[in-house]
Amino acid sequence: MPFSLLVFLLFVAATLGITLWAAKRSNVASAYFAAGRQITAWQNGFAVAGDFMSGASFLGIVGLISLQGFDGFLFSVGGFIAYVTILLLIAEPLRNTGKFTMADVLAYRLRPRPVRALAALSTLTIATFYMIAQMISAGALVNLLLAGSGITYNMAVVAVGVLMMVYVVCGGMLATTWVQIVKAFLLLSCTVVIVVLVLAHFDFRLGNFFASASQVKYHQAGEIVVTDFLQPGLRYAPPNGPIDLISLGLALLFGCSGLPHILMRFYTVPDARTARESVVWAMVLIGSFFIMTSILGLGAAVIVGPDYILSHGGTNMGGPLLARALGGDALLGVVSAVAFATILAVVAGLTISASTSFAHDFWINVIHRGVERRSNETVLVARIAALGVGGASILLAIALGPSSNSGVLATLAMAVAASAHFPVILLSIFWRRFNTAGAVAGLSAGLIGSIGLILISPTFMGIDPPVATSVRHLFQTTPWFPLENPGIVSVPLGFLAAIAASLLTREGTSDSKFNELRVRANTGLGAEQAVAH
Repeated sequence: MPFSLLVFLLFVAATLGITLWAAKRSNVASAYFAAGRQITAWQNGFAVAGDFMSGASFLGIVGLISLQGFDGFLFSVGGFIAYVTILLLIAEPLRNTGKFTMADVLAYRLRPRPVRALAALSTLTIATFYMIAQMISAGALVNLLLAGSGITYNMAVVAVGVLMMVYVVCGGMLATTWVQIVKAFLLLSCTVVIVVLVLAHFDFRLGNFFASASQVKYHQAGEIVVTDFLQPGLRYAPPNGPIDLISLGLALLFGCSGLPHILMRFYTVPDARTARESVVWAMVLIGSFFIMTSILGLGAAVIVGPDYILSHGGTNMGGPLLARALGGDALLGVVSAVAFATILAVVAGLTISASTSFAHDFWINVIHRGVERRSNETVLVARIAALGVGGASILLAIALGPSSNSGVLATLAMAVAASAHFPVILLSIFWRRFNTAGAVAGLSAGLIGSIGLILISPTFMGIDPPVATSVRHLFQTTPWFPLENPGIVSVPLGFLAAIAASLLTREGTSDSKFNELRVRANTGLGAEQAVAH
């Protein structure tokens, strides 16, 4: 049995044990969806970090840096800064005013059925985008690691999907949280080890390391090119590069505040103070991780080389190939197993956020107008929905194949979240005039606008420069929308649609309940309380 497969099976066995333990404590809705609201600050901080430090982050961003240097590192900066926005604007009001999902905040002062229906649709869409990125990472790992063993990309995707459904269906949020905690610890530990090995390769002399990163060699148009990977411009070169970078920054800055699997984390803690503290924990962990990914990416560019990376698995394989170059197949096995576990845990978080939104927002509150017809119907529907979401994600990941860069796909999911979710959450909490029409318009415009622009962008229609072959193109033609990320257009579109519709309509109930929402958001009076297991 390959060593990497043994390590992964040990992780699966341990997490299945966690799931069995959590299953006994996840019978009621508050336990299944929010872990009884008993997760501590450090635990939730590790879980939030685990949700964000995904396969797309580890494999995709390290791969981008190994091929595009400084420009690849910019994918990680915006994601880290986004947690300042969450800390200052989102975490406390969300914990105080919501119950299980982002739509709870909107429904507090708006007409619940239309906003919950649209919020459920957008949550499912965003979760699917993000999930595809993780599944593709899983398949790419298997293609590199177990080539010739009989385990194919499709088999890897199915394995991740089935295990994810077991975690969610049986253990709920409690199991998912502890799987994330274990995974975050393993991923950070593994990253530290590789960083030490990279620096040891250069005798722990940062000057030598950065000097080598400024003279990276690769083939372009049949000739050897020497490029400074510490300088910007390999990906975001004029004329569209600077604007595309701003667009990416907007998507990352506001997108994390709208990602459903991140927002759900703030309902698992006992109070708003713990929610804020957990964000600080997450920022420290995520910031440390992304600093280390820059060393890994540049190390892969120097030690492995862009040409070798592209010819041995593609852009997602920079990190694993670096591990093999430094520590042989044993270290490759450990890194791949940890990365595989990372993908598995993040997909579980995405699945529970999507299934919760469908069950709580759409099934109970839209179809049945907030009335459960039988005991724990919400939990039962969520478990069935998790099976459906898992099955759909498996089929989509198999259909798309393994060659897209997972980091790029993840930023597109953030662009959708930034355009659809963030404007309506922010305006609902802080603007008295905001109403149901504004929420419907903002969610619709942000969702349709961002997805529409993505489909006609270079990601799906264009051709990257030779060293930037980081995404699979469905159509080899000139893109109709010139920017890779739609954030610079779709985020303002979401805000403008929400503001315009609110100004053009009047709704007395949303206005009258604003003061009540504001008091609860800032004081926590009437907020959901922790429930003993």
